[in-house]
Amino acid sequence: MPNGSPAIWILLLVPMSALVAAPLCALVLRLSRRLGAFDTPGVAGQVKAPARRVPNTGGIGVFWGVTLPLALGLGVIALAGGALGDRLPESIAVHLEGARERVPLGVVLLLALGALHAVGLVDDRRPLGPWVKLAIMLACGLAVALTQETRLLTALDAHVGGAWLSIAITVLWFVVVTNALNFLDNMDGLSAGVTAIAGACFLATALLGAQWFVAGVLALLVGSCLGFLMFNFPRARLFLGDGGSLVLGFLLAFCTVRTTYYAGETGLGFADHPAVVLMPLVVLAVPLYDLVTVTLIRLRQGRSPLVGDLQHLSHRLVRRGLSRTWAVVVIWGFTGATGLAGIALGATRGWAGGIIFLQIALLLGVLAIFEYASSPARTENPAREGGA
Repeated sequence: MPNGSPAIWILLLVPMSALVAAPLCALVLRLSRRLGAFDTPGVAGQVKAPARRVPNTGGIGVFWGVTLPLALGLGVIALAGGALGDRLPESIAVHLEGARERVPLGVVLLLALGALHAVGLVDDRRPLGPWVKLAIMLACGLAVALTQETRLLTALDAHVGGAWLSIAITVLWFVVVTNALNFLDNMDGLSAGVTAIAGACFLATALLGAQWFVAGVLALLVGSCLGFLMFNFPRARLFLGDGGSLVLGFLLAFCTVRTTYYAGETGLGFADHPAVVLMPLVVLAVPLYDLVTVTLIRLRQGRSPLVGDLQHLSHRLVRRGLSRTWAVVVIWGFTGATGLAGIALGATRGWAGGIIFLQIALLLGVLAIFEYASSPARTENPAREGGA
């Protein structure tokens, strides 16, 4: 890391966020039990296991665990004058001007997260259906892409006569990743655990690339997930709900878009080969595998891919003999393996990057072969333990 980097201060945001999220989750748990805010039936056609009397309001703690420290930090940076720099450690003060330039971006992010959190909370109480949530995801992704120059593959702009293609790809990425984490919210500890692991890997990438704003957001995300997991794993007392899973997915998508993985000769990235731009696909390979496979299964059955059921990767592992807890741990392990491979991708040179892609493809291919060739060990449906 660069000399005088604020990395240590950013890493302190992890326990800070956890210390915000955990007490809020405890408070929300108590209030939700009193108010009867338990998990609700799904939309028409959705397949769900018998409901457990567990509140699905944990997303409130996760949301504020990220947004409260972020909003306070943005406010201090925006409102404080030059005197603020005199009171800060030198390693932080030198980055203050750059931090001020990120305030508008942070405000737009907070507004998008607030919109997704609000629609998720409403959906958790009275299901809105998939199309309303999809429209909000599209609107939030489009707002970030259009107003803050937050786009993927901007190098394409010069070849297609404008930014329309990079905007479309970026909005699609926001929708895909947000849905992937929302889909994973189906067993205790799964979505928040996968987000914490993937977020930690992206945090390492952002720190190595000296991208402090993104690193700070990721640190808050990881800490908030850890605070919530105290109430959600191994046996949930509190569910994440769409009010939390939509926030987690959108934040991961945002941070992967904002991170500069490769910047040619400018030295802004943390690697010197263009293959590293595909790192998000490597780190998020497992949630994307779940999204793709469950979508194909539903389409093959003539069902809407947006209406939930019990056919996710976690459910399929349980039907092949794992307990629900061990199914979650296995998926955490797969995510850790792909995440570490993603970090290593930044240190590879030339053809070695291709080896990592082949490794991930082989890992997912073997998993797919195992699923296809093995027979379910149980005939009953695994109990649903999450929000989606």
